[in-house]
Amino acid sequence: MLIDQIKDVALSFCQAENFELVHLEYVAGNKENIVRLYMDKPGGITLEDCVYISRHLGDMIDVNIADFGRYRLEVSSPGPKRPLNKKEDFHRFKGERVKIETDQLIDDKKKFTGVLEKINDDSVVVAVDGKLIEIKDHLISRAMLAGQ
Repeated sequence: MLIDQIKDVALSFCQAENFELVHLEYVAGNKENIVRLYMDKPGGITLEDCVYISRHLGDMIDVNIADFGRYRLEVSSPGPKRPLNKKEDFHRFKGERVKIETDQLIDDKKKFTGVLEKINDDSVVVAVDGKLIEIKDHLISRAMLAGQ
């Protein structure tokens, strides 16, 4: 699958250059495709980093993925509402305000905003309005930092 090929190339680049691939989106278009990457690094990503990544990763995609066609590569920071996709993300942002959406109701709700208090093997615990809510990993459909 094309998105898997793009992800493999991006992850290889990130490992070599000490960047973190936070999220990858691929949008097929009529005239050109869009590859959108959200990148980070310790201390945060700069505009210069985005330019560097765009130039070098674009070359790597051109060389490693045959018959990809016309595409536009967009590289940016994940921003203050950074998605939390991996268990490591939850550990990294423990103590921060998060927004979590679930596939099923928990205490009659599917959306929770609060402080990420604890990360268990198969769940996370969020303090919402003074109450601790445990959310099983498999129920999380979307999670992100709540921003300022």
